[in-house]
Amino acid sequence: MTSELFSPLPLRSGAVLGNRIAKAAMEENMAGDGQLPDRRLAALYRRWAAGGAGLLITGNVMVHAEALTGPAGVVLDDAAPLEPFTEWATAAKSGGGAVWMQINHPGRQIQAAMPGVVWGPSAVGVDLGKHSSRFGRPVAMTPEQIEATVARFAVTAARAEAAGFDGVEIHAAHGYLLSQFLSPLVNRRTDAWGGPLENRARMLLDVVRAVRAAVSPSFAVAVKLNSADFQRGGFDAADARQVIAMLAPLGVVLVELSGGSYESPAMSGRPADARTQAREAYFLDLAKDLVTTSPLPLMLTGGITRRATAEQALADGVALIGMGTALAVTPDLPARWRDGREADRHLRPVNWSDKALASAAGMAQVRHQLRHLARGTHPTPTTHPAYALLTEQLQQRRALRRYRTWLPTTRGAAIADRPA
Repeated sequence: MTSELFSPLPLRSGAVLGNRIAKAAMEENMAGDGQLPDRRLAALYRRWAAGGAGLLITGNVMVHAEALTGPAGVVLDDAAPLEPFTEWATAAKSGGGAVWMQINHPGRQIQAAMPGVVWGPSAVGVDLGKHSSRFGRPVAMTPEQIEATVARFAVTAARAEAAGFDGVEIHAAHGYLLSQFLSPLVNRRTDAWGGPLENRARMLLDVVRAVRAAVSPSFAVAVKLNSADFQRGGFDAADARQVIAMLAPLGVVLVELSGGSYESPAMSGRPADARTQAREAYFLDLAKDLVTTSPLPLMLTGGITRRATAEQALADGVALIGMGTALAVTPDLPARWRDGREADRHLRPVNWSDKALASAAGMAQVRHQLRHLARGTHPTPTTHPAYALLTEQLQQRRALRRYRTWLPTTRGAAIADRPA
């Protein structure tokens, strides 16, 4: 029986995706020496490439060497060598699908122990209650820093194309920098980048324009956008609808819908709004509403594990189905669906009452599976989340020591600790 899941998806750039299934971005935290992709990332993406997805989107690649989501983040700036990225792209395309690089700046969502900078639209810190001290104290960006950051996104996109990637996805969701500018809770500026939505969206629109101008017309430019922040008074579905309309004339080929941030981790199935908890396709209801007015194709990501759910999303008007955790546990799930089979393994649930800690443990569980895949071994979805979290914390400490040594010697950055 044929399924729209396995029909091609033409994009306005002229490219055609082989099917409607995408491996969504998951932060791998696997940078090798010099914050570069190495054989582990190549092996991981070669395994996904053989799994049957029409599109692979990388975990977020940092545009600014002094601003990383974590010490094992990959950096592609104007000083990074291209060869490791070329090898990564080649591995990701070895199965015949396309690969896009997700490009990102974390803004204020940077660990307190990290060297470098913590920037935001305003000096509003991450509020995680008793866990707030895990993040650095942000300073409001100057207009010059905003313009320099826009230029960094364009540089990273151009270099991704030179390395052989088929497109980029600009990350404007999950509470990272561009999402922070969109949020009325975080963006309290009174200048041209703050206030009404048109101003709060300015940085994202400037980034899209700069990226589009830096790459060829056939190179895909997509945006990842929150359908909602799941915080009272925050960025909501009505805002998302307007931003999608703003993006349409700028050459964007697709918008991926997600939701949440570190403060309300809806992307991991634990938003502040309890009504969306413990559901598959976390953001489908919002997507069904947005798709009725969207001038751009929409990709839906968040909790999808079963073919029937994916097909229902397509029937509701979504153009592309994104999966993350499901492919960390079952990397050949698209091929299984084509054969009429489902996943036979699922990640152990994290039912801790501390939402922030549960979200961190859940992400650590996923990355634990990614390391298994990169080694060529089978995932271990029954791994206890506490073990995965502890193991990751030890690895992050080693990575932080390497990053602290690398950053000042290669990018001339200061390494002084930020105040706690």
